[in-house]
Amino acid sequence: MKLLKKIFIIMAIFLVLVISILVKQGYDLYKQAIEQVSLEEKVAQIKAIEDYTTYQELPQNYINAVIAVEDKRFFKHIGIDIISITRAIFIDLKEMSFEEGGSTITQQLAKNIYFTQKKQLTRKIAEVFMAFEIEKNISKEEIFELYVNTSYFGDGHYCVKKASEGYFDKLPKEMNLYECTLLAGIPNAPSVYAPTKNPELARQRQAQVIKKMFKQGYLTEEQMNKMIAQ
Repeated sequence: MKLLKKIFIIMAIFLVLVISILVKQGYDLYKQAIEQVSLEEKVAQIKAIEDYTTYQELPQNYINAVIAVEDKRFFKHIGIDIISITRAIFIDLKEMSFEEGGSTITQQLAKNIYFTQKKQLTRKIAEVFMAFEIEKNISKEEIFELYVNTSYFGDGHYCVKKASEGYFDKLPKEMNLYECTLLAGIPNAPSVYAPTKNPELARQRQAQVIKKMFKQGYLTEEQMNKMIAQ
């Protein structure tokens, strides 16, 4: 019994040590990134893009669709969603994979403007520190608009305006509900869900978005059923 207790204590110490090292590495990566280019500079660079679209120029249906499918507690959390992260860790451990990210829109913005898309634990930790920095200095509406202006929508479209023009020949503010739900699902996996590449998979992803909008109260059951049938 004493031996088992010692083994448990050693394992616990080792785990704490490993976590401490990873957190330190993630923090160093965050500090290095923000010291090279400040958040203020990054935001200014993005907003200087010709095709930049403001929050006010986005349809409410599109905003609702993105929040429903990507980060349903976006307007409530402080940069990270503990509930989503806990669920993602549980699923990853169960499936023995690293597929469930649990990332908020703020974390995804941090990844878009500062880090690579490669799945690395230290980068995920750096992403968390950067998310706190972003939330501390930028409003939720601005975070959202920065996110959709730095996301890849497939088929060579690197912002929401390019995507709406490329797929629908419309400005973002002109998109209807059907188009909003289709576009909202693409950034999760652009090479898979781009409608020009895989129309059927794009429709399946769109159906997921619609169902989540209904679950979050953005659509009535009648609207959901009508759109899925469409």
